[in-house]
Amino acid sequence: MNCWEILRIEPTGDRRRIQAAYEQQLKFASDDEARRLEQAFREAVGDAPEPVVTHPESQREIREHRAEAPQEKAERPLDGNEGQVVREVVIQIKALLNDSSRSKDVGIWKAILNEPPADQEPVRSEIGRQLEPQVRPMAENGTFPAPVAQFLGDWFGWASVQQVQDESDQRNYPDPEMIEPEQEQPRQMVNFWPAIIGWIVGLAILATLFGGMGGG
Repeated sequence: MNCWEILRIEPTGDRRRIQAAYEQQLKFASDDEARRLEQAFREAVGDAPEPVVTHPESQREIREHRAEAPQEKAERPLDGNEGQVVREVVIQIKALLNDSSRSKDVGIWKAILNEPPADQEPVRSEIGRQLEPQVRPMAENGTFPAPVAQFLGDWFGWASVQQVQDESDQRNYPDPEMIEPEQEQPRQMVNFWPAIIGWIVGLAILATLFGGMGGG
């Protein structure tokens, strides 16, 4: 490999670009790789002096950070107590799945999974890993009611379950264009004519009766 391949840049006469590439590669380099990078830097810049960034303290801090980084990213193994918690929670969940009525109660799921230390990483991740083959398909295919499926998707970070719930929520909302506006009902007119005619007929009958009596 030539110096440009080691520095992972195209051939250039720009010293700043060469030094930036050198510093970037040095952050992730082992001791042997750092020596090769140093040699590649010298070859790339010709007879230029050693890069300014190679201060002993800076190199030591970079290498210490590089040594610690993999440990920070690596998932911490479970201790004995946490492993026991995982087993107990998995047993409770499997027993819950055998009860169709209780398994539809989101409050029971929350009571089991929210109980410390089951709610902490990496315990939660291990519980999700063991339950995923059985519980995740049930949450996706509608076996559980929406609140339970939504809780499980959010709790374990199951994106496919969250997507299913989002699509279901969208289907539950009617299209505003499909909603017909309520038509105002016309007010019913009160017909007074039958009452008026009835009064007139009644008065005529009374007048006839009283007229007959007066004539007699």
